[in-house]
Amino acid sequence: MEAQNLLSGFFPNYKIPLTRTSKKPFSSSLPSNPSFHSLLQSHNCVSFKTHHSPCYKGSLKKIFFCVNASENAVLEEKDYKRPQVVKRKKLAVFVSGGGSNFKSIHDACFEGLVHGDIVVLVTNKPDCGGAEYAKNKEIPVVLFPRTKDATDGLSPSDLVAALRSLEVDFILLAGYLKLIPAELIRAYPQSILNIHPSLLPAFGGKGYYGMKVHKAVIASGARYSGPTIHFVDEHYDTGRILAQRVVPVLANDTAEELAARVLHEVRLYPVEECDIHADILTTA
Repeated sequence: MEAQNLLSGFFPNYKIPLTRTSKKPFSSSLPSNPSFHSLLQSHNCVSFKTHHSPCYKGSLKKIFFCVNASENAVLEEKDYKRPQVVKRKKLAVFVSGGGSNFKSIHDACFEGLVHGDIVVLVTNKPDCGGAEYAKNKEIPVVLFPRTKDATDGLSPSDLVAALRSLEVDFILLAGYLKLIPAELIRAYPQSILNIHPSLLPAFGGKGYYGMKVHKAVIASGARYSGPTIHFVDEHYDTGRILAQRVVPVLANDTAEELAARVLHEVRLYPVEECDIHADILTTA
């Protein structure tokens, strides 16, 4: 059971289709009191409902229930399986800039909203704000990719080896501007997630990042924008959409004002551990 706790800490009643052939966006509301969640699966979706009881690992245990039958009390034996404790996942976060999304993810891990720990930061800019934040928090920083100007950077195969040595479960892109290599996507299928600051597929693709996205949204006259969480494939912003959240574009908005409004909604990103296949999400 691997990929879907990363959304549940923020969406207790969030429903995600088990199979999704279109990229039609959908949204959900943030809960006022994120807490413990369990999985409830229907025929074609998964629902996360809040509970306030702990989860313990255990094997099949016999429990007896008293049942009335023709005015006589009858003991009926039923099997009851205790839910499993969910192992904290190991996360790698990729950044290229100030790392505001990275800080949000780190805070969510620390506060228990995300059932995982950041074990490494990967960046193409070793002096960026996100890298400095990671160093201050004693999170290892890895330079990728290797270039003429960054000879200390890792090759794609070396990066895969490094992440595997750290036993990384999920990769979260938080403002990382480089295209993810095919080697990494093959090594982590449906385990790499990105947040994009527009409602994809609009204003996505190569060249659409940061303030460029917000300026393009305003220039187009669009009335709504917002962040999108999606799986990462071998192209820019074309992977399967997992979640979106809508914010208004106001008449006199600047790119900075719209960016701040979208950033506020980026709280939805700390997807606790996502398994968007049949196993889908388990939250602790």
